[in-house]
Amino acid sequence: MLRYAYPTLLSLSLLLPAFTSAQSPGTGTKRTYWTSSGEWIFSTPVLDVKGGGPGSITQDVTSSDQGAIIRFSPVFNAQAMFNHDLSDHFGLFTGLSIRNQGFIYDVPNDSLNRRYKFRTYNVGIPVGIKVGTMNRGLVYFGYELELPFNYKEKLFENERKDKFSVWFSQRNEQFFQSVFLGFQGPGRANLTVRYYLTNFHDQDFEQLVDGVRVKPYEGLKVNVLAVSLGYALFDVTKGISREMSPDTTPRAMR
Repeated sequence: MLRYAYPTLLSLSLLLPAFTSAQSPGTGTKRTYWTSSGEWIFSTPVLDVKGGGPGSITQDVTSSDQGAIIRFSPVFNAQAMFNHDLSDHFGLFTGLSIRNQGFIYDVPNDSLNRRYKFRTYNVGIPVGIKVGTMNRGLVYFGYELELPFNYKEKLFENERKDKFSVWFSQRNEQFFQSVFLGFQGPGRANLTVRYYLTNFHDQDFEQLVDGVRVKPYEGLKVNVLAVSLGYALFDVTKGISREMSPDTTPRAMR
């Protein structure tokens, strides 16, 4: 489990000196401040499905990348970023997020017309870099480690619907890792593309069905690709954002 935390710990160790230096008065354009934003997320599964064993979702599926459906999750997604601008055109950030993430899967060539909807609520810690005009037009990219704390699954089968949710489930991987690339453009609108490096489910998860142990997610390999829309994620002048230290840029240069 600890291996999932190594990239984040390494990134934080690299960024720590910069954030620490921001706590004392400096010169130039160094600023430290909080920003925040919500997200509207559109996600789709990148599928690499192989037929699983008896009792699995993919039991009757041959190798396939079919069945991906776009999922829209407008709530509840929120981010708070701790920013440190080293200049007018370069900055670092970390923070905290809560994200409703998941995917929809239609079992291909299925006589029962099964559609599955999977989602987790995650708490995440991003670390990244932003380049451009701080608080305005910029490009940002980085890495995020997410802890899923609530799992929900829905099954639609012809006229029947089943659903359940579990806190800190063993059905999904215990940590999700993702990389992201985004743009804050005109009007402070944000567009972020995120790819999850971690498979959504634990394919070795077992459950007891009619006295037999089965692996329901065996063969279901899914990496989620998400595109999200937000507003003023890195703009200190909007929303509930707050500046932590004064802008030391000479007034004549502002």
